[in-house]
Amino acid sequence: MDRIIIGLVGELASGKDTVADHLKEKYGSETISFSKSLRDILDRLFLPQTRQNMANLGIDLRARFGQDLLAKVIAEEIKASDKKMACLPNVRLESDIVYLKEIPGFFLVSVNTEAQTRYNRLIGRNQNPDDKTKTWEEFLADSELSTEIQIRDLIPTCKYHLDNNGNFESLYKQIDEMIVKIRN
Repeated sequence: MDRIIIGLVGELASGKDTVADHLKEKYGSETISFSKSLRDILDRLFLPQTRQNMANLGIDLRARFGQDLLAKVIAEEIKASDKKMACLPNVRLESDIVYLKEIPGFFLVSVNTEAQTRYNRLIGRNQNPDDKTKTWEEFLADSELSTEIQIRDLIPTCKYHLDNNGNFESLYKQIDEMIVKIRN
């Protein structure tokens, strides 16, 4: 297998970036994010990088330029990469993987974490400007955004499933075991 491409699916604050960081640190993986393009555009427009703004922008871009727009961007970034492993930490929609699932070495992986644990992690991090002050009700409302709901449909289609309800050591062990299986 020439290249390994791991697409991560998981609900808000499930630990997808933690998985991507481990793959980068231990295996030299390149992280290629669907949200990077959205964040770049929001920055250029001087709009805050809130979850709602990113969801709205993604919906609008897909409606105007095709549901597979961001998948095309990611596929091109993967082609341009010289790394043997790439990790896509925020797959949300079936259209996100339309091109990727045809590439040899692509694996869709779910990161599963209980809702309360995800909420506690979200308010403890600073990924988006509105995360720290988010209430439980706002967190639940974010989980119902159209870009988040479809994640639940993708999880059963994943080749591998990581349980991120424990500590880092437990998660890293699962990731390492998965990589061994993929390489074999």
